[in-house]
Amino acid sequence: MHLSRFPRARLCHAPTPLEPMLNLSRELGGPSLWVKRDDCTGLATGGNKTRKLDFLMGEALERGADCVVTQGAVQSNHVRQTAAAATRLGLGCVVLLERRVPHTEADYERTGNVFLDRLFGAEIRFCATGGDMNAAAEALGEELAADGRRPYVIPGGGSNPTGALGYVSCALETLTQANDMGLRIDHVVHATGSAGTQAGLVVGFTGSNSGIPVLGISVRQPRERQEEAVHGLAQRTAELIGIRGGIDRDTVVADAGYVGPGYGQPTPEMVEAIRLVARTEGLLLDPVYSGKGMAGLIGLIQAGRFADKENVVFVHTGGASALFAYQGLFE
Repeated sequence: MHLSRFPRARLCHAPTPLEPMLNLSRELGGPSLWVKRDDCTGLATGGNKTRKLDFLMGEALERGADCVVTQGAVQSNHVRQTAAAATRLGLGCVVLLERRVPHTEADYERTGNVFLDRLFGAEIRFCATGGDMNAAAEALGEELAADGRRPYVIPGGGSNPTGALGYVSCALETLTQANDMGLRIDHVVHATGSAGTQAGLVVGFTGSNSGIPVLGISVRQPRERQEEAVHGLAQRTAELIGIRGGIDRDTVVADAGYVGPGYGQPTPEMVEAIRLVARTEGLLLDPVYSGKGMAGLIGLIQAGRFADKENVVFVHTGGASALFAYQGLFE
């Protein structure tokens, strides 16, 4: 997998640390837990989207774009990192924020990631929920092009084959670290939403014949829909980088038992997972993605899913800035 064939903006601080979570492992009494610190990717408080933006912004620059267009939920980590990347590279940034989460706190649309979006200079347009947001972003790109701009449109979450290359790279990076440390990785677990992170990890670990299974904890869709979305994107990503034979369907596994009432909507398990990891490891998770991902990992440990002697790596996808939009949950 020769990823240097693809243009890259080099926004990500890599390699990110691969660290043991000794206190949490003792607290839970299960497998040995490790964390891949992709909250430390460096751009705009970090997060997994920076790896995707390395390749997406590289392609935007190669195509001569003068602005980028993207979309996400109101407290989108992807939008926050895209806005920062555009500013860093001298591009304009126009974003659509979908009012996807009901029953939010009074300052939900002003604090957390939205505050940072504005600080980075993004032009924000709020949208009602229920529409095709990627189609709306494409239409906005056409509108800007008609006005003489040169937009580059990025799908929600940066989740297309170009963006997924960021997590093919992460899988290879993690393997190199594990080999150097003498660490045998038995499982990789993370929060899965727009599909790009899981698709990239599956392609990277499968394409390198590592034998490492990836489990996505869904934060939005039922299991079947999430797995189909991830597998479809993994197939297109494998084709992009030239992996022969594609990606077997059974390598894509998601667990949708921790979504709760819906995307971005709190669950008691998420709140407890964030508190527990903060108080044992000094790590901040976010309430939409990594908090539910960790809630899933904890629940599966308690259910006996992993053997005591196994090593489980949790990919921390960042997003702690969204905690401020959910502050009332922790008071």
